[in-house]
Amino acid sequence: MAAIGYYIALPFLYLISLLPFPLLYLLSDFFYLIIYKIIGYRKSVVLTNLRNSFPNKPEKEIQVLAKKYYRYLCDMTLETFKVLTISEKQMMKRCTFSKESKQLFNKLAEEKQSAILVMGHLGNWEWAGSAFSLQFKQRLYVIYHPLSNKYFDGLIYKMRTRFGTGLYPMQTVFKDMLRNRKETNLTAFIADQTPSPENAHWMTFLNQDTPVFKGTEVISKKLNYPIVYTTVKKLKRGYYEISAETIVANPKNTEDGYITELHTKRLEKDIIQQPESWIWSHRRWKHERVVK
Repeated sequence: MAAIGYYIALPFLYLISLLPFPLLYLLSDFFYLIIYKIIGYRKSVVLTNLRNSFPNKPEKEIQVLAKKYYRYLCDMTLETFKVLTISEKQMMKRCTFSKESKQLFNKLAEEKQSAILVMGHLGNWEWAGSAFSLQFKQRLYVIYHPLSNKYFDGLIYKMRTRFGTGLYPMQTVFKDMLRNRKETNLTAFIADQTPSPENAHWMTFLNQDTPVFKGTEVISKKLNYPIVYTTVKKLKRGYYEISAETIVANPKNTEDGYITELHTKRLEKDIIQQPESWIWSHRRWKHERVVK
């Protein structure tokens, strides 16, 4: 059954990928009507997350934010499939880097210094990986969750690695990083997913008690790689800019929790500035703190 579903879907995914951008966004507008207006995909989750995160916003503004979010979600989903066939020129045109981020990444490459990138599900993180691999000298590795359907997992793997990006399965990331220590590279941690409450760092994030993955902090201390906070800002429909800066140069000398608090607060600030471009349909706050 897994193979049948894959081979049925594959031609449609490639057809979507081949659409010119104006038609792609017309299709996105249609999907928005279906997903938001008719199906109401996770609408209660989105509205609850927005209300709890922005308790001072009036309900009218919350509803407007929700609509903007669903438009972004549809755009980003179709943009992701666009990576299957998009040209290098279009990729670099539509996903650019700030002057400061270019200087930083080039400096790290010249100094042969590997580093850890930390970011959130903000903007189009899929395009960010592809655009990076097209423009900079060092190898980029992205941590990912392999899909249970091996056929779709293979498609996603092909898409994400098309322009040279490497992938580390989450289960073996530290082992993989050790194996590639002699290589100058960057490893991207998307650190705003939901960890198990027992092993998380708990803090206030978007006005709520929130568990945060400690992996970025733990691994950066073990390898003493500098930490570069990276954000993807939507400029307009179909265009993004990536900014980056070193937030911790020497992780091994930091107190426990400092790195996790720092990059999570930076992400929170960026979400507040452009809230419609973060994944609100994720059940980010499904756990409660374990009291020992």
